[in-house]
Amino acid sequence: MTKFKQLQLPAFRSKNYRLFFAGQGISLIGTWMTQLATVWLVYDLTNSPLMLGVVGFASQIPSFFLAPFGGVFVDRFSRYRTLIGTQIMAMIQSLALAGLTLTGVIQVWHIIALSLLQGFINALDAPARQAFVPELVERREDLANAIAINSTMINGARLIGPAVGGLLIARVGVAYCFLIDGLSYIAVIAGLIAMTVKPWKIPVIQGNPIQRVKEGFIYAFSFPPIRAILLLSALVSLMGLQNTILVPVFAETILKGGAETLGFLMAASGVGALSGGIYLATRKTILGIGKLIAIAPAILGCGLIAFAISRFLPLSLFTMLFVGLGTILQIAASNTFLQTIVEEDKRGRLMSLYTMSFLGMIPIGNLIGGGIADIIGAPNTLIIDGIACIIGSIFFSRQLPALRQMVIPIYEQKGILARK
Repeated sequence: MTKFKQLQLPAFRSKNYRLFFAGQGISLIGTWMTQLATVWLVYDLTNSPLMLGVVGFASQIPSFFLAPFGGVFVDRFSRYRTLIGTQIMAMIQSLALAGLTLTGVIQVWHIIALSLLQGFINALDAPARQAFVPELVERREDLANAIAINSTMINGARLIGPAVGGLLIARVGVAYCFLIDGLSYIAVIAGLIAMTVKPWKIPVIQGNPIQRVKEGFIYAFSFPPIRAILLLSALVSLMGLQNTILVPVFAETILKGGAETLGFLMAASGVGALSGGIYLATRKTILGIGKLIAIAPAILGCGLIAFAISRFLPLSLFTMLFVGLGTILQIAASNTFLQTIVEEDKRGRLMSLYTMSFLGMIPIGNLIGGGIADIIGAPNTLIIDGIACIIGSIFFSRQLPALRQMVIPIYEQKGILARK
């Protein structure tokens, strides 16, 4: 038992985090199955890269406009109760999608409308989820490990979900992916209900929501390290993640495959992301994380360019490993850094801005990527995306020494440098 405790990851010492991990792990597999099934269904109904972009735009654009207000909300109200509510609404959305598909009446406008609804849910759920993680761990020093494990969990699901989803689509159809996703929310809701959570203390808040949003923007963008992270995340989301809606074009049109090919491509990306998540989860300190944030977009960019050029499935699968690795290193490392240095009373608002820079820019990128792919083709589009990510990596790397000097006082205040 003693040896087991020594091997146990720090975040798992907290009962609430174990419950959160178990519930989310099951639910996220269903979420990735639904993402795969949605893009496949849209491409099957329309054969249009542009429509893939439109659906991706609808599912994420609410995060761009509403995430800052979601941050104000989760700084004001119980994050625990907020998450229970968003998970119930997400379950209803997935079951509605399943019902429409099972009855054979599904149309593209149904998918767009339900994707838009999911976007509204995510605009509140994402900042609440990010801000809730510190409440799950009993020791402050376990926070970085919890964030890294979250990334591993998400990308473990990203590996399993698309692979299973591709097989289900090929065997029984997309409707059952939606149905399984809807039922999987039961696990996360049950996990949340089983937690023992401290009563929420209503903070004393001055000013109206608009003033609170403005205060959050000023806090984030007046400090160069936070501003640089948010801008780099926005670039990666705008350009680097267009591949998520263009992969069906490669699977069917370029690689001459089907739903299973699509599932394998997304699963390969998940393997790379899972590897990055495991690496981050086993890091014992946040020191040096700036270098990871700097190099991650370059890894992603090189992976995108190689994937765009490939016409051989095994090579395409290999290149997707680097796409997934670069993506998760950038997202998770940035998240860990921001969660570590943020002032507690501004955590919800900063994480909402991170959600805005990450999830909020994806819809714009999806729309741009789908439109450009309709004109110059999906491969040329991803080559442009890859070049943009590499340029962003170079620019951030040049800023890194100056940014590091600004962060050192915060690390000293929090005792991080003392534990080096």
